[in-house]
Amino acid sequence: MNAPDSVVTDYLTGLESSHREVIEFDLNSRIIQRKTTPPRPKVGLISGGGSGCEPMHCGYVGYGGLDAACPGEIFTSPVPAQIMAATERANMGKGVLYIIKNFGGEVMNFGLSAEIMKRRGIEISKVVVNDDSSFPLAQVDRRRGLGATILVEKIAGAAAERGDDLAQVTTIASKVITNSRSFGVAFNSCTTPKVGHPNFEMPEDEFDVGVGIGGDRGHSRTKMVSADNIADILLERPSVELNIASGSKIILLISGLGSTPSIELYTLSGIIQSKLALKGAESIRTLVGNFITSLDTFGVIATFLVADEELLELYDCPINTPALRWGI
Repeated sequence: MNAPDSVVTDYLTGLESSHREVIEFDLNSRIIQRKTTPPRPKVGLISGGGSGCEPMHCGYVGYGGLDAACPGEIFTSPVPAQIMAATERANMGKGVLYIIKNFGGEVMNFGLSAEIMKRRGIEISKVVVNDDSSFPLAQVDRRRGLGATILVEKIAGAAAERGDDLAQVTTIASKVITNSRSFGVAFNSCTTPKVGHPNFEMPEDEFDVGVGIGGDRGHSRTKMVSADNIADILLERPSVELNIASGSKIILLISGLGSTPSIELYTLSGIIQSKLALKGAESIRTLVGNFITSLDTFGVIATFLVADEELLELYDCPINTPALRWGI
């Protein structure tokens, strides 16, 4: 990096220059926005969150995805001024959907912005993503928004692109959230730019269970086990809560947290798909790579979406963003 204080701006500048045909970086408002305006009115989608989790959210701006994204500082919520600027950019005559991860600052700032923008005459709808099954159901209010956020942005983005109204897009986004669960593990701590060293020490023969994307510890720590056993940990709670069984069709997202080699991510993906098959379930679509990260954390988040025909059809629709592109 050049300097800790400029790391986010430098990233956004580089992202724009690498994908000029898709996105623009508004330095004054500090938002990433869609390059071209759709030819007809559509529901606008925006999201945002702390930087350090790239490519989320800025990497999912473009055709079939978000219309604008608000990047905060490292692991810090965007401020209301950013959210309101993104709302105005995304407002194309059919209202705007806020896709909010269940973190306190994001819920508060998006909520405040929604009230202000409603008073300015823009129709706003909100969904809160809380797919983190590492917290028990009794603590559902603490469940963080993890990998399902990407699937919401993709699938709701396709619904908006085909012309659905705000209520319809919101219903589809809510269905993705209801039908999704995530679980994460990590084998080290990330290093934040301003600190310059790992947030905490992790013994080489141990790993954290139930991690998020903010550089924090998991719920518990355990001795290192095989990839097969780690796959069991990632699958256990999502499988129970989603009632994954014979006939279930799963969209599977395996995301590294920033420093996990592809060889390990694909190993886990193969093992998890085999374990789903033993239950009679089918992994009908799979994404493997770095899609939601936590700086340089060595770890993985597994996200499971039980998909019906409507969700699968929307997932398969074309998308053209810096981080996701198919069907174009």
